[in-house]
Amino acid sequence: MNPRLTRLQPYPFERLRKLFAGHAAPPLSPINFGMGEPRHPTPRLIVDALAEGTPALANYPTTAGAPALREAIARWLAARHALPALDAATQVLPVLGSREALFSFAQTVIDASRPAPVVVVPNPFYQIYEGAALLAGADTYCVDADPARGFRHDFDAVPESVWRRTQLLYVCSPDNPTGSVVDAATWQRLFALADRHGFVIASDECYSEIYFDEGRAPLGALAAAAACGRRDYARLVVFGSLSKRSNAPGLRSGFVAGDAALLRAYLQYRTYHGSAMSGMVAHASIAAWNDESHVRANRALYAAKFRTLVPEIAAVLPCAMPEAAFYLWIDVGGDDVAFACDLHAAANVTVLPGSFLGRDAHGVNPGVGRVRVALVADAAECAAGVERLVGFVRHGR
Repeated sequence: MNPRLTRLQPYPFERLRKLFAGHAAPPLSPINFGMGEPRHPTPRLIVDALAEGTPALANYPTTAGAPALREAIARWLAARHALPALDAATQVLPVLGSREALFSFAQTVIDASRPAPVVVVPNPFYQIYEGAALLAGADTYCVDADPARGFRHDFDAVPESVWRRTQLLYVCSPDNPTGSVVDAATWQRLFALADRHGFVIASDECYSEIYFDEGRAPLGALAAAAACGRRDYARLVVFGSLSKRSNAPGLRSGFVAGDAALLRAYLQYRTYHGSAMSGMVAHASIAAWNDESHVRANRALYAAKFRTLVPEIAAVLPCAMPEAAFYLWIDVGGDDVAFACDLHAAANVTVLPGSFLGRDAHGVNPGVGRVRVALVADAAECAAGVERLVGFVRHGR
């Protein structure tokens, strides 16, 4: 067996299942705020396009992906981020959802033969970053989210000795679980660090289309790079997905875009990895990337929920609107694991303990004392769950 497998930690939802095992919940309909799985209906245009694409099942798909899909993604990126036209043939690559790509990309770029390779990750984080680093033969270095700075990460606090060994930096913007967005000045600082030390930046932007003000879309890494003249996107790739944007998590469709040299090497890896997107899925994906009306409608649903429910939670627990994404990162003022367990036992509502998403680093786990609440269900179910949560805090805690 690969000995690196022993370094992997249990996934947060596995830990959550063990936490609840043997603890009976009350006879109420279960409400799950724990998993960030979009539950708004998948748009009809995607469902119809998927059906229309069934003739493609008769052919093996190519690893590079359908040219029409790469062109649709390139057009969307240019329009969404006000970019110069991307070369769809060299700067865009379809992937089977951002999760598999975020993992496999590290296997492409990490050189484990170099002394003590490092992957820098946000903390708390999406656990795929950690697993990707460990299985590629690198160690992780955590950069904690700082509540005093709007949960932004202080990359200036990373020692030069760490940056010198860094081969890959994962950035999540909008961030899971805090909802913070990386600003232009921070991107410029990261680009300068990447130039100085030669590492690659992987920007996870799967939540980029979930925000609450149509006039203030989150800044993306490609836009930040283009704004400071880095139009070759050197040492930078971004990851996007239809899961959250288009409520199609089961489609398993996303993209990687950016530095053409990196994507050329990554395509070679993927040819052996066996990550070719079905032509049927590609057909549905083209329909999704070519339409923005369903995306705006989706944002409106999230905005209405958050604007109604955040004040209700804030009345009993410290809670603020995130900049983007569909999570609330709530301070429970004590043991986050006990809070999640007691809430489930009292109200049959599931939230994710923040400590499950973080790691002890620099003397602290920044997830301790917080829970992540994913407002992904419809408005009625979210309202019912928040009502139970508020009642638990007020009367049953």
